[in-house]
Amino acid sequence: MLKNVRYPMGADPSGKVSRMFGVYDENSGLAGRGTFIITPDGVLVGSEVNHIDVGRNSTEILRKLEANIYKLGHPEEVCPAKWEPGEKTMAPRPEAVGRAEEAFK
Repeated sequence: MLKNVRYPMGADPSGKVSRMFGVYDENSGLAGRGTFIITPDGVLVGSEVNHIDVGRNSTEILRKLEANIYKLGHPEEVCPAKWEPGEKTMAPRPEAVGRAEEAFK
């Protein structure tokens, strides 16, 4: 229930923000289901846009947010797919492309 949400939520009744992020459909007057992760410095580090009839996975959005927060303090590392806080990361290097799982063994 929305009454249990403990963080600020926003609304975009004019469509101004939706237009700014390119997810507003002028024909229908609806916005796509956009999620954007922006650093405190204003850098877009993650974006996902779903059609209006496809929901988002809040667990995955939180995982991506946590990975990007981790990256702010560890710019020399990468967080692989399905990375969770506390798991190993790796340093990016050409020989690891396509072989990321081996780097964690």
